[in-house]
Amino acid sequence: MPAFKTIDDLNDIAGKRVLVRVDLNVPVADGNVTDKTRIERVAPTILELSQKGAKVILLAHFGRPKGEPVADMSLSLIVPAVEEVLDHAVSFASDCIGAPAADAVAKMNDGDILLLENTRFHKGEEKNDPAFVEALAANGDIYVNDAFSAAHRAHASTEGLARHLPAYAGRTMQAELEALEKGLGQPVRPVVAIVGGAKVSSKIDLLMNLVKKVDALVIGGGMANTFLAARGTQVGKSLCEHDLAETAKQIMIEAATSGCAIVLPEDGVVAREFKAGAANEIVDINAIPADAMVLDVGPKSVESIKAWISRAETLVWNGPLGAFEIDPFDAATVAAAKHASECTKAGKLVSVAGGGDTVAALNHAGVSDDFSYISTAGGAFLEWMEGKELPGVAILTAAK
Repeated sequence: MPAFKTIDDLNDIAGKRVLVRVDLNVPVADGNVTDKTRIERVAPTILELSQKGAKVILLAHFGRPKGEPVADMSLSLIVPAVEEVLDHAVSFASDCIGAPAADAVAKMNDGDILLLENTRFHKGEEKNDPAFVEALAANGDIYVNDAFSAAHRAHASTEGLARHLPAYAGRTMQAELEALEKGLGQPVRPVVAIVGGAKVSSKIDLLMNLVKKVDALVIGGGMANTFLAARGTQVGKSLCEHDLAETAKQIMIEAATSGCAIVLPEDGVVAREFKAGAANEIVDINAIPADAMVLDVGPKSVESIKAWISRAETLVWNGPLGAFEIDPFDAATVAAAKHASECTKAGKLVSVAGGGDTVAALNHAGVSDDFSYISTAGGAFLEWMEGKELPGVAILTAAK
């Protein structure tokens, strides 16, 4: 990965107006933030800049207002949660450009923190409109991007500003990029990837990219059924995209050409209904009853997955191995996650994971704090795994 500037390259920023792009797109219910994780992730960058005397001006989006002001998508709703996490007063401006923003910035003292209104209240944000970029840039001397989760979008506040102001990566962005570099950029081999989830159709590009980069690809979740069916296995009433059999075969051919082992389930936990506590049994993968569905990989498969993890120096994980959200079909995901956790804690493994369901599954397994890095970036993490260029990252590496 090309070099990029970080906050370490910033000197004498006392009194400087620093525009910091952060991800504050947090869940809200009844006017209260229900998960402050994203705020907590960007807190170190905000506080470090504030403590160095910068005037910290936060840029963020919230929801999808489609270029128009929407009352229940105002970032004013987030201010109390931001203040609580930072343990610092945060002022608010009713717009991110124009007089409201300029007036609020003019009132700032060194070390103050200001949150500007939702950038997506303006159509120019998602269009990366040059005039809108200039209006944003007018309020800053320096630009810091700490929102990797939005780096796959070439928006005004994620890409355009880096063309107008000296640009740097915040601590969260820095940590994410360094972790991803260890995961797939310049990993220590062998590299094992675990990919689960429901459908192959949502991860075709991901799978095609991974088989060219990793030594073994473990496929679980509903998507494993599509690969099994493509191989001729009868999967009963299991979730399966039979129309993607040729795609699955192509991925397996590409894997063979690249020297990547494809690891599919050897046994499965089947049930006749999809509900918690449903009657279930363990069957060989070639003996799935016609009236049953596979809801988790079986214990024999788990031991195989654990063996692959033990062999690995680097693990990249996206997606659960089974229907982890309902008991007892979380067993395989939890067992594999705990084994990866143990290997990581023992210093034998670099483990990088990401994706909404993945984060939830690792939290469920109680191992999130043990992995080398867990990305909360969602779409950006997935596009990185697909090998796509992320505009918000590319512009940082190009910035002089």
